[in-house]
Amino acid sequence: MQANDSQTLVLCVLANGPMHGYAINAAIEELTGERLGPGSLYGALARLEAKELIESLGEQGRQRPVRLTPKGRQVLEQELRSMARVAEAGLRNLGVTPA
Repeated sequence: MQANDSQTLVLCVLANGPMHGYAINAAIEELTGERLGPGSLYGALARLEAKELIESLGEQGRQRPVRLTPKGRQVLEQELRSMARVAEAGLRNLGVTPA
């Protein structure tokens, strides 16, 4: 899985609401069947926060939940729409009807 893929996965699961790292990874596993490695997950979180696509809600015990920012929601929607167009074209090229 590429770095950009892990960032998109994190944004996707955060669209459901704020979560901490372990919950994010559990939601990604439920979505994809695979967990991200700690370096991939926390690297993605750091990059997304640096881009102001997510923000921390502060320490809550040992957990540090994060949530999407309005900019993060906009970027995620644009990315998903672009991915949908690519997927539809690829499926058409394969002669498969998109679901």
